[in-house]
Amino acid sequence: MELSHDEVRRIAELAKLDLTDAEVALYAGQISHILQHFQKLQALDTSHIEPTASVLPLKNVFRPDEPTEPLTPEQVIANAPQAQANQFRVSAVLDDE
Repeated sequence: MELSHDEVRRIAELAKLDLTDAEVALYAGQISHILQHFQKLQALDTSHIEPTASVLPLKNVFRPDEPTEPLTPEQVIANAPQAQANQFRVSAVLDDE
């Protein structure tokens, strides 16, 4: 399937792209090449393959949510770049006004 330059320009217009003539020529060839790959895929018989959202088996990768002892304030701020009185110290985000 070969796309014409006019078809590429229509696609570019839908995508709100302003393409030069050189870009239109380049993209016409590239998009046509991509569509040829899709034509090959459409020719495959996939009737014996079950529909699926993933080829990998689904499994839960999260650990069980079990309560534990809470961290102490010292442990919480241990890796903070700046801390003061067991609180995180951050730069001001609002003006003084």
